[in-house]
Amino acid sequence: MRVIKLTIQYEGTAYVGWQRQKVGISLQGVLESALTEIEGVEVHVVGAGRTDAGVHALGQAASVRLQCSIALPALKRALNAILPRDIRVISAEEMAHTFNARSEARSKTYQYFVMTGSVISPFERRYVWHVPQPLNVKWMTEAVMLLKGRHDFSAFQSAGGSVKTTIRTITEVEVDEVTSAQFLSPMVSTATRPSDSSFLVFRICGDGFLRHMVRAIVGTLVDIGSGRRTPQNIGKILVSGDRSQAGPTAPPQGLFLVSVDY
Repeated sequence: MRVIKLTIQYEGTAYVGWQRQKVGISLQGVLESALTEIEGVEVHVVGAGRTDAGVHALGQAASVRLQCSIALPALKRALNAILPRDIRVISAEEMAHTFNARSEARSKTYQYFVMTGSVISPFERRYVWHVPQPLNVKWMTEAVMLLKGRHDFSAFQSAGGSVKTTIRTITEVEVDEVTSAQFLSPMVSTATRPSDSSFLVFRICGDGFLRHMVRAIVGTLVDIGSGRRTPQNIGKILVSGDRSQAGPTAPPQGLFLVSVDY
C-alpha cells in the first residue's frame, strides 16, 4: 500500500466545500471519484483543511492510500485528465506509510481579498469581497497585532464546530494594500478600475483554524477599518469568548487556502 500526498488547486465556486455532504458536489467527493477510476476500487482522501462552500485553494494538501503501481507523473496526468477544469493536481509525492495530511499539518496559511470602491469588475467578483466604503488600513493593522500569539479564539468560531479545544496559535497576520493580485486576469488592471477602488490582502498563518475563524476575523477587521469598532475591541472580543461580540462572517469567495506546511 502506497501513501501519496497530493497538492491541489481549486476554484471553489461550484462546490459545497471540501468535505463530502449529503447534498451537493464536494471537492473531496470529486477527487475520490477520479482516484477510484484509477485505482479500480473505492478510495478515501484526507484533506488538510476542510474549506467551506465557495472557498478556493492555491495549495490544499491531501493524502490517499493506493494499491496501484502507477508512476507519480502518470498519476498526476491521469487525475488532471479526469478532474473538472476547476480542480487541478499540482504535484504528487510518495510519503511514509503513517502520513496523514490532516493530523500531521503543522501550519496553514490563508489569504483573504477585499476590494473597496463603488464598482468592481465582473472578472473579480468570484474572488473578492466587495466593500463599497474605504477602509482604514492603519486601524486594521493595529488590530491584527492583538491577534498574534496563542489565544482562545472561541469568539471567532461559528456554531457547529466540534473541536477538543478552541485555543490556537497565530504566527503571522497582516493587512496589505496592493495594486493587483497575480491570480486575476491581466485585463483587470489599475487602469481599468474605478479611481476610488482599493485592493486589500489579509494574510493569516497559524497552527490551526476553527470553523469560519478566518472569515470571522476578516469581518471584524472590516468593521474596524470602517470605523464601526476600535482596534482595541479585538482584545475584548478574545477575552469574551462570545461569537456575538465579534463582527460578521466575511463571505466565502474572498478566501484562499494558500499553503499547508508539514
